[in-house]
Amino acid sequence: MTDFFYKASGTLTPELDMKIVLKLETWLKKSFLKKILSNTMDSEAHEKRPPILTSSKQDIAPHIANVSEMRHYLCGCCAAFNNIAITFPIQKVLFRQQLYGIKTRDAVLQLRRDGFRNLYRGILPPLMQKTTTLALMFGLYEDLSCLLRKHISTPEFATRSLAAVLAGTTEAIFTPLERVQTLLQDHKHHDKFTNTYQAFKALKCHGIREYYRGLVPVLFRNGFSNVLFFGLRGPIKEHLPTATTHSAHLVNDFICGGLLGAMLGILFFPVNVVKTRMQSQIGGEFQSFPKVFQKIWLERDRKLTNLFRGAHLNYHRSLISWGIINATYEFLLKII
Repeated sequence: MTDFFYKASGTLTPELDMKIVLKLETWLKKSFLKKILSNTMDSEAHEKRPPILTSSKQDIAPHIANVSEMRHYLCGCCAAFNNIAITFPIQKVLFRQQLYGIKTRDAVLQLRRDGFRNLYRGILPPLMQKTTTLALMFGLYEDLSCLLRKHISTPEFATRSLAAVLAGTTEAIFTPLERVQTLLQDHKHHDKFTNTYQAFKALKCHGIREYYRGLVPVLFRNGFSNVLFFGLRGPIKEHLPTATTHSAHLVNDFICGGLLGAMLGILFFPVNVVKTRMQSQIGGEFQSFPKVFQKIWLERDRKLTNLFRGAHLNYHRSLISWGIINATYEFLLKII
């Protein structure tokens, strides 16, 4: 490089030429090293810097996961609220028939005598109970199904059945709300308390056990009805006409839920009759399920028609209720 500059500089002295060349070499070396170091540092900084989009996704991902985990509970809760608000008067007529074994017309006349003011009397306990239990029913069923599949190597049917029973058992924690609802709907107790708080207070002096009177039929009904509901819901929907629009899907979900609800309502009707009788009592002996059933059987002249009095209304109520519940749940599940 020195020779090159010396030849190119004809008019300069060798000493001056040499100084210029040395300075130029030094400057080039420094510039070259700076350039290399600058490029290296930029490259390393670029590699270390996390992409903005990835960071956003990482921040948002936990929130999306939380919403996804909770949506089954939320959809179940909203479906229950919608159902109770619409079908409570029908349920009240049915309740009177189950408790007293009277005809539909007589039960309706009783409600008319009570007046419109008392028509929705007792709605708070079922509203609290149903919104909570249906949230648990749908939410826990999905969560427990996933959990059991990860830890237990059993057939799908067995896993889902166990999840359904466990969800139904957990629902029974809220039996006191169902118990208070029974007391508020029975006109024999109208003069003892007028609201949910007073009903709870009236049971307090009898101990915690009094709140759970009728627990056995509740556990039996919840567990087995959940198994049948979740087990048959899919197959029934598969046999319905293929839905191509949102409204058609809504209709199919209503039919599927309604048919299942009506069938289960008839199947477990005697269990609910016994449960209602057990829970309408305040204080006194805790009678077993078989004993109460035998007493009712004798009171109703040992006839199935008398035992199932009110079953036709229960069929229609269940058809509407579970149609609303299933359609609302599936609809909300798609949009949340």
